[in-house]
Amino acid sequence: MTSLAVALLVLAAGCASPRPAADDNAADDNAGDANADAEAPAETSPAETSPASLSERRPLPNAVVSPEPFRRAVERGTRTTDGRPGSDYWVNRPTYDLDVELMPEGPDGEPRLEGRARIQYQNNSPDTLGILVLELAQNHHKQGVQRNEGAEITGGVEISRLAVNGSELSADGQSRPTYTVSDTRLIVAPARPIMPGATTSLDVAYHFTVPEAGISDRMGYSGSQLYGETNLFYIAYFYPVMSVYDDVRFREDEQGWMTDRYLGRAEYYSDHGDYDLSITAPAEWFVQSTGTLENPDDVLRAEVRRRRRNAHQSDEPVMVLETGERATPTDADGTLTWEYRADDVRDVAFSVMRGGDWNWEAARTPVGDRSDGDGQTTDYTNINTFWREQAPLWSEVTRYQQHAISFFSEFTGLDYPWPHMSAVEGMNIMPSGMEFPMMTLMGGYNDESANALYNVTAHELSHMWIPMIASTNERRHAWMDEGMTTFNEAAARKDFFPDNGTQPHIQDQERYIGAVLAGVEAPILRWSDYHHSPASYGLASYPKPAAMLHALRGILGEETFREAYRGFYDSWAYKHPLPYDLFNAFEAAHGEDLDWFWDSFFEETWALDHALQTVQNTGDGVRVTVADEGNAAMPVDLTVTLANGDTVRRRIPVDPWLDGQRTVQRTIQTDAPAERVEIDAQEYYPDTDRNDNLWTR
Repeated sequence: MTSLAVALLVLAAGCASPRPAADDNAADDNAGDANADAEAPAETSPAETSPASLSERRPLPNAVVSPEPFRRAVERGTRTTDGRPGSDYWVNRPTYDLDVELMPEGPDGEPRLEGRARIQYQNNSPDTLGILVLELAQNHHKQGVQRNEGAEITGGVEISRLAVNGSELSADGQSRPTYTVSDTRLIVAPARPIMPGATTSLDVAYHFTVPEAGISDRMGYSGSQLYGETNLFYIAYFYPVMSVYDDVRFREDEQGWMTDRYLGRAEYYSDHGDYDLSITAPAEWFVQSTGTLENPDDVLRAEVRRRRRNAHQSDEPVMVLETGERATPTDADGTLTWEYRADDVRDVAFSVMRGGDWNWEAARTPVGDRSDGDGQTTDYTNINTFWREQAPLWSEVTRYQQHAISFFSEFTGLDYPWPHMSAVEGMNIMPSGMEFPMMTLMGGYNDESANALYNVTAHELSHMWIPMIASTNERRHAWMDEGMTTFNEAAARKDFFPDNGTQPHIQDQERYIGAVLAGVEAPILRWSDYHHSPASYGLASYPKPAAMLHALRGILGEETFREAYRGFYDSWAYKHPLPYDLFNAFEAAHGEDLDWFWDSFFEETWALDHALQTVQNTGDGVRVTVADEGNAAMPVDLTVTLANGDTVRRRIPVDPWLDGQRTVQRTIQTDAPAERVEIDAQEYYPDTDRNDNLWTR
């Protein structure tokens, strides 16, 4: 999701420190090219220490010690110290059969969803489960529920029946078996515990009033500026979701279950499963959902089916439906039921759109060779775009989706696995964007540039890889999916707009630096709902971790970084990685300890500020003195441009800073005098003041 960061990013972009003017004559063949296939600069002899460093000591980073629950998981064999799942890793698996009906006008005149969820839950853990924990996210809209932001009050979820293994449970709390609802948590105590390897079934009948802008603007309904009446329902968080029973337990009271209530700011955490979804809606409305439509002949007009089929075989966008046309059979009245099937997803969402008010464009896009992996076959996924005439820039979103899905399939090394990707214009519900497996809801972006609409499209589609494939805990570690997605988005933007002169990774750096200078720093590793403000949450979740991934690319070098980054996605596909798995994966690829980096930028809020103190040409080279005016340690990558036009690159390793020094001196052997010396010419590192990073003769 992007909306929570918008205000922060705008503020921070305006606060970033100025950078020295670019020198068009600088002889640096990779400067500023974040995707250049280059390794880190070579190190030379140990650095000399200037006398000043003896009296000016610096704070030193601590060793990053993984929490005891994580270490216990390593001992049990479910995690490892090299960033991969252990040989005894397991995840529990739910299977959902959901039958829902959306009534735009329910019995009380308000929009209503009635549902029945039949869930099979397989206990793959070695533990005996005495309770089951589920989430009822719509209770965020219940009177008296704890929240960290305002919310429309709808009454939340009403459960009319709940059964386990066919036996109905009571909610009176006076007898067992029973269940209880606490805020957004549904806790079920079955008659018999679920043994390791066993499967249990739940059957829940429920209903709720659909909020107009629900779950922090992540779902709801809206009309259009042209038609006035409601013509879109975007339905998410609409069914009881099995909470994650985890192999790593950070709180003793959890007993393995993820029990954090939904408060509004931080998002979600769930297991992958298989879904059968039946959606009943008024006959003049049409439905797009996570999964594959199983009964198109029953719900779409023959002409629409023909166009849809042709579009999904076309590399160029094809209009499937235009404003004024009906999607469903003209002789249908009452209601229609749409049948969808989705495999290996951690959630489902769907849109219900009134016929006649919508454009529907579709195409296909290549995603690699996911069928047999021999590299000889090109596989495709279907792309769908739905928008109203009030959002004219959306006519380009199909093309944006095609690029993003294909790009991320290559960039992450994981081919997009699902049958389609669909974007729905959600003006008046969602100002920015929100992701679900195979589905995204995004604003109209009429007041923004076309680039901005591409950017949010790329951001939301990158979420298909994290947290939708690599299923992170968004509620506690939002930075993992949002930071990595922001990093991925920047790479996609550079690829899509190669000639517009911007460096998206540098923009993330500047947003982070601006926030630092504005005094709204926040530690990345703080749990998501524990940030003191939306601004600190936004900083720690979006631009700061993205900027740190870019810095890590500079530290490790492009090839090593790419190996570790792709390896992380591959290792944790359809599993639950934690921050320490990511840290371990990078350290394993690098072959060196990176605690100084994780502590400085992830646990602490230290800032980086290197400066060229003195530069002196000598008889056989150039003597450079670098001062460290911040608290965060970082290698010093020097680019020296010589009078004869040659360029020399050298790295001062991080060790002098870790020894407590504040200045370090290096003599670089050269064949000609230096004309220009620059720290971090490729701008990998988030230096808070670059004005003192450049020397020219």
